Amino acid sequence: MNHIHLQQTLPQVFADRDTIISDIWHQDITLHKGKRYLLNAASGTGKSSLCSYIYGYRHDYQGIINFDERNIRSLSVHEWVETRKHSLSILFQELRLFTGLTALENVELKNRLTGFKKKKEILTLFEALGIPDKVNIKVGKLSFGQQQRVAFIRSLCQPFDFIFLDEPVSHLDDRNGLLMSRLLTEEAERQGAGIIVTSIGKHLELAYDETYNL
Repeated sequence: MNHIHLQQTLPQVFADRDTIISDIWHQDITLHKGKRYLLNAASGTGKSSLCSYIYGYRHDYQGIINFDERNIRSLSVHEWVETRKHSLSILFQELRLFTGLTALENVELKNRLTGFKKKKEILTLFEALGIPDKVNIKVGKLSFGQQQRVAFIRSLCQPFDFIFLDEPVSHLDDRNGLLMSRLLTEEAERQGAGIIVTSIGKHLELAYDETYNL
């Protein structure tokens, strides 16, 4: 996948509003592979909705979203499965980890789909983010900031053309935010991937190509 094209996209819940002031909604926007984008938003302006539309598990929007000129509404279930395995990765704001599984088990669930990373590489990521001692701890016993780092590691354990990170550093200190930025940049550059980060204030420190206000 080389680009994601948003054409007059708008959440249906916003359809009755008289005025929409946004760089994204009701605009013609193309996100390119290899570029880095920051989406600034106030709470309630639809940033998580946008991620969910592009990831394909919500459809309550107007307009068109294309992957390389293909309307995503036309993708079959099998095509969505393959897209999520090989082209799109996402770090959800709410993380969506399995609290009854260990940190490593959560990551390995994703990694087993493609065998993208070796176990040694995964453990190196835990070490780099300062949580090597949490590998075999059940996620439900970790702090939210620790869980964010586990979810981030999981998001890197697959091939992708684009990676979405929805408020990825909301519970992290500056040091861990910088570590995450470095690891994300290294992985995205290896894959030639695009990065899309959402923020309501605190955001990953990256050299962004474009900043949009949602």
